[in-house]
Amino acid sequence: MNTGKRIRLKQILRKDGRTVIVALDHGGIAGSMPGIEDPALAIRACRQGGADCVLTTRGFASLSENEWDRSLSLMMRLTGGFTVLGGKFEEELITSVEAAIALGASSVIATVKFGHPRESEFIRNASLVADACERWGIPLTIEAMAQGTLYGKPLSGKADPAGIVLAARMAQELGADLIKTYYTGTPESFAAVTAGCPVPVVILGGEKSEDDAALFRSVRDSIAAGGAGIAIGRNIWQGGRTQTMTEAMVGVVHQGWTVEQALAHLGESAGSR
Repeated sequence: MNTGKRIRLKQILRKDGRTVIVALDHGGIAGSMPGIEDPALAIRACRQGGADCVLTTRGFASLSENEWDRSLSLMMRLTGGFTVLGGKFEEELITSVEAAIALGASSVIATVKFGHPRESEFIRNASLVADACERWGIPLTIEAMAQGTLYGKPLSGKADPAGIVLAARMAQELGADLIKTYYTGTPESFAAVTAGCPVPVVILGGEKSEDDAALFRSVRDSIAAGGAGIAIGRNIWQGGRTQTMTEAMVGVVHQGWTVEQALAHLGESAGSR
């Protein structure tokens, strides 16, 4: 890893080796969703909540320009190219590392869907991005997903432990400095993911959950299993309490809060939902 990457990674990962990344890249796919109608307000809430990094698009970052400061780093999405208006949810490379740097990004992210019929294209795109990241000294995050079959046996779902173990390592082999992927459901299975991947692994959140206790428990368990934190979106900002939820995640990831402490910060109890 070159000097530029090491310096920029310090803007994402704290000294404890962990990070709270808020994903705000959904508008390019699904438009003005509840919680991200006003980009500036959303970024302000993340910053005031203590987030380390925001994963977003150039349009979202540009419209919130005055809300960014040195405490909050920008991770710019490079892949996408589909929407809810009939798109196939397949990844295309839609912008460049150079464009991200011009915007002020500290890092970039690309998605690779291993096992997809277009797997080779996704891998090639991510590998070419990795080449550019090496030239420019900017860290690459790969959102590693797994589908299809493993040795002829269908994977059980998006978070299949064996599939995620493979996807995380294969993404690192492409040049990723940070992996974003699914939590595999148990600390034991996720420990296999982190043990087999020699770069930090953060978990994504997926669709909005109504069970905050389960969400915080997944984050706690992933960290106990060697995870480096979170890259979560809808479960932070879609409930109308972005700053408070970010604060709770910072507590769990960086301060060792229990599930009960995180729920109390939200004004909930373990049995309230």
